Amino acid sequence: MWQPRPDFVHLRMSGDIAADPAGRAGGAAAIGTRGLVGRTVAEVERDLILLTLDHCLGNRTRAAAILGISIRTLRNKLGEYASAGIDVPPSLDRKHVRPEQLRR
Repeated sequence: MWQPRPDFVHLRMSGDIAADPAGRAGGAAAIGTRGLVGRTVAEVERDLILLTLDHCLGNRTRAAAILGISIRTLRNKLGEYASAGIDVPPSLDRKHVRPEQLRR
């Protein structure tokens, strides 16, 4: 069963992010981006896609809309991940979702 990576950094938007005198982002932005340094864009993209899909309970259409990509692009990416042996969350039909599976 697919599980989110424990080392994944969850980024959150915050109104208290400010720039320091050198022009770099400070506060929450600096802390959140440290987990991204040293990782490839493909790794970060994969984690973002899989976590968004999990958040959407497997609803590919909703996940694609949140990510700002087409459903075809999402399906192609998921196919690449599955071919590489990465667990991809199943698509869940809302008719068969138990109430405890619903979050938010």
